[in-house]
Amino acid sequence: MQRQNSYKKILKGILISLGFLIFATLLIPASKINAQETTTSTPSSENLSPEAVEEHRKNLENKLEKLEEQMAEQEKKIDEYQSQERTLKNEIYGINARTRQLNLKIEAVNVSLQKLNNDIYETQRQINQTQNKIETHKEALASALQNVYESDNQTLIVILLQNQKISDFFNNINEILLVQNNIQSSLKDIINLRQNLINQKQELALEKDDVENLREIRENQKQQLQYTKSRKSNLLEQTQNQESKYQEMLAETKKTAAEIRSRIFHLIGGGELTFEKAYDLAKLAEGATGVRAALTLAILSRESLLGKNVGQCSYQNAMHPERDIPVFKTILRTLGLQGNSTVTKVSCPNAHGAYGGAMGPAQFIPSTWAIYGGYEKESGNWVYNKNGDEIGSITGNKPSNPWRNEDAFAATSIYIKELIQTSGCQDYANEYDHILPHQKLLERCAAAKYYAGSRWWTYRFWYGDAVVNKAQELQKDIDILQES
Repeated sequence: MQRQNSYKKILKGILISLGFLIFATLLIPASKINAQETTTSTPSSENLSPEAVEEHRKNLENKLEKLEEQMAEQEKKIDEYQSQERTLKNEIYGINARTRQLNLKIEAVNVSLQKLNNDIYETQRQINQTQNKIETHKEALASALQNVYESDNQTLIVILLQNQKISDFFNNINEILLVQNNIQSSLKDIINLRQNLINQKQELALEKDDVENLREIRENQKQQLQYTKSRKSNLLEQTQNQESKYQEMLAETKKTAAEIRSRIFHLIGGGELTFEKAYDLAKLAEGATGVRAALTLAILSRESLLGKNVGQCSYQNAMHPERDIPVFKTILRTLGLQGNSTVTKVSCPNAHGAYGGAMGPAQFIPSTWAIYGGYEKESGNWVYNKNGDEIGSITGNKPSNPWRNEDAFAATSIYIKELIQTSGCQDYANEYDHILPHQKLLERCAAAKYYAGSRWWTYRFWYGDAVVNKAQELQKDIDILQES
């Protein structure tokens, strides 16, 4: 009898412990998912079957691929116009080509938004299905616990009447325990699946926010091109095709080196400095990494998409709690900036709830800064190792500081160099260098990866081109400085 009670107590303790563990794992995520993920739907897709949703997604992808092919051809025409002798007529032809390309980009943005809405809806549907599976397993777990509880409270007489042998009773308990273990294993897989889906939905929400910004930017660019075309067309009428007059006017309006040096250069982190100082910092980084200064300046310019929601939030409300907050606290402690909420503001989460937390002009999240700034884990804790501070090796600042301009320029240049050397960018440039210059393709790819990471292919035109074109404009100013 004592042996029987001892076994029953052990089994009961095991099952109750497992039950509490699993229920505790489920309660917090369930409350978060209900608060954040029940409002997303795609009106055009919400009544469709999963097969129809998938077919709709493929149709959108095919349409987007065709648009991108047309954009690539238009890009080739633009480069041809730019390589020709600079005349007023050619400038107008170039504006027309860029306008046609922008129209294609705007159409592609709209198609991408449709696809994103479709993907977000489908991800939410899978999250809901997974949540239902979890509820079913919770009910099975509760039933198993109830069976053990009832068995544990049976008297010896009842046990003997219900089971020919005492061993039959324990076999039944073992079967329940086996079912319990299977439920636990299945639950673990389902919980991991749900978390992966939640992360996927957050990535899609981030991408949707970016694309919505891009649509607004493209519309503004189109209006600016139309204004420029109108102005140059009027000029063409006034000069009556006398190119010499136009070339004289062009020479008169060319910026002087002094004007370029004193111009204010705005950083995406909210700071500003003279163009001369910005170029000096970018040139220092260029000497160490080989990444041209104009590209680094273009990345760091406030005019890029990265300028939105930069440096407006505290880390507690913006950062990923497991991935970034622990190393962020170590960075603050190493730099002696604990409690300095004014200096250490970070980027905010986007409108769809995706994490922010990017720091300073280079907009590195803490876990990325750690790679190049000398931070590593020892015994589960983040520590600073000056020998691993690649950024500080360029600037001489150890520890390097994400809010210091010199370090931000160096960090951007280091990262761009690494991205250019990735197989993805190398393969992309090799495949398409019959259309555009090899280096331009590399820089386009690296800029898109800098902004969107693994989603770079989507942004190779929308963000990558914007950065490369900005770099070309800045290179003209740099060339004037070098000639002076």
